[in-house]
Amino acid sequence: MSEPRKNVRITVSYDGRAFFGWQRHPGKPTVQGALEEALSRVVDAPVEVRGAGRTDRGTHANGQVASARVPAELDVASLREALGPLLPSGLTVLAAEPAPRSFHARMSAVGKRYLYTIYNAPKLPPKLEGKVWHVPGALDVAAMQAALPLLVGEHDFASFATKANHARKSTVRTVSSFSLTHDAPQIVFRIEADGFLYKMVRNLVRAIVKVGEGRFDQDRLRAILAAKDRHAAPGTAPASGLCLDEVFYPEDGDG
Repeated sequence: MSEPRKNVRITVSYDGRAFFGWQRHPGKPTVQGALEEALSRVVDAPVEVRGAGRTDRGTHANGQVASARVPAELDVASLREALGPLLPSGLTVLAAEPAPRSFHARMSAVGKRYLYTIYNAPKLPPKLEGKVWHVPGALDVAAMQAALPLLVGEHDFASFATKANHARKSTVRTVSSFSLTHDAPQIVFRIEADGFLYKMVRNLVRAIVKVGEGRFDQDRLRAILAAKDRHAAPGTAPASGLCLDEVFYPEDGDG
């Protein structure tokens, strides 16, 4: 369109159980597709939405960020309220605000924080189905906690990167913090980094749970990291426990 446009930043939360991931997919309910459809109805014109991260099917978000260019005359202050009734259940707009012309939800990000939740008890309450990873067997939480510092700092995380359909320039990332809290029966991992490789968090959590199961020790974890080979590491934790908690940008003073 030739009409003047301005940039907006939209922060959303969603329950991953309701969507086939972030990225639009014909005939499937996705977060990007739902946002684009709603925005297009509000402005009565096609709108493309870009997200900070392409969360997989079943992954949740507390603070996913999107950017979009909308007609210059749009009242951004009322956008959150306008979008609400047009969005499917499970998707909520937390904030909508003007953004600099150069702002891009993914390219402008300087870091992210993810949460991963495990329900560690023999039986899982039905209401938590699809919201956590249910691990019925007992885990050694102290051993898992002691192993987390091994993965903090700048490392080549190739062993924990499931190959995506796009080329990666580097598998080196800097993890600024990796911790867990234990409020039985829930174990919540919290990890912040300047960026994440495809399925990196879920692969890291799976390896740490191996430690909690007594199958891996810290030396094994070091060896996996040093191998820089995905085949050296165990499988992938389910998407159900993963949540994109927050995206950091320079103008926010975070990251």
